[in-house]
Amino acid sequence: MALSLLVITSCAESPEEEEEDDAAGGTPLVVTTFSVLADITEQIGGELIEVRSITPAGAEVHEYDPTPSDVQAAADADLIIENGIGLEEWFEQFTAHSEAPTVTASEGIATRPITRLPGHPDDPGEGAELPTDPHGWISPAQSVIYVDNIEAALTELSPADAEYFAENADRYREQLHGILEDAQQRAAELDDPVLVSCEGAFGYLADELGLIEHYLWPLNAENEGTPQQVEAQIRFVQEHGVEAIFCESTVNDSAQVQVAETTGAELAGPLYVDSLTEADGPAPSHLELLEHTISTILSAHE
Repeated sequence: MALSLLVITSCAESPEEEEEDDAAGGTPLVVTTFSVLADITEQIGGELIEVRSITPAGAEVHEYDPTPSDVQAAADADLIIENGIGLEEWFEQFTAHSEAPTVTASEGIATRPITRLPGHPDDPGEGAELPTDPHGWISPAQSVIYVDNIEAALTELSPADAEYFAENADRYREQLHGILEDAQQRAAELDDPVLVSCEGAFGYLADELGLIEHYLWPLNAENEGTPQQVEAQIRFVQEHGVEAIFCESTVNDSAQVQVAETTGAELAGPLYVDSLTEADGPAPSHLELLEHTISTILSAHE
């Protein structure tokens, strides 16, 4: 492990190098692939670790292209945390020159495929499935697994701080349980709430809240907002009398604007999924992202 190597080799460092290490505080560097993971890691690790997100707030993570400075950050890291489940197709390129251990935050979640929509232009057909949905962190229940994995990784990185990490992780899990309980109570009072989005990123949340899901495209990619996808969305909105539709903050909403203009549905939102906002935005943390996105969806039906 990178941290262990630092401890072992410190005996051979010169006095000048030891002074530099002391000045830096010896704080382990944890690099994450996007801002949501960075925030969860910061909430658990607190001041005992330094956290850096490769993709900045507001950036799209699916098709991100790592820069040379990103690759250098990975090389400098003591620990790298990814989401996994195919979210970061660029991950091997990003870690090509790094010897740091990597942790998959989603390891162990109850995965599901992107919701299949019969008759949708992206429907793979009866008996086939769409790709596995990588957006586990949008679910309060699945997010608990993320917390478990990140706590374990930080504890392995710095065993002496295990109690501190455990206290922070326990507090985080309690907050996630509270968010889920409140959301399920609100959703239970609604009659067949429908979630019409741009990307099919809400399957885990839809399962937990009993939402009927429909989307323009399954996963963010080049094939977004085609005429066929827009036509299918318009047809669904009209047939089900949907009054509010949504789009995510990191994608172009022009196709969903067309759906709203054609059907008269309100384009509510945006919803925050793949990225946090800056500190002055509505979703500067993972917990606030969950609260804001869930409330935005449910409020449109109340």
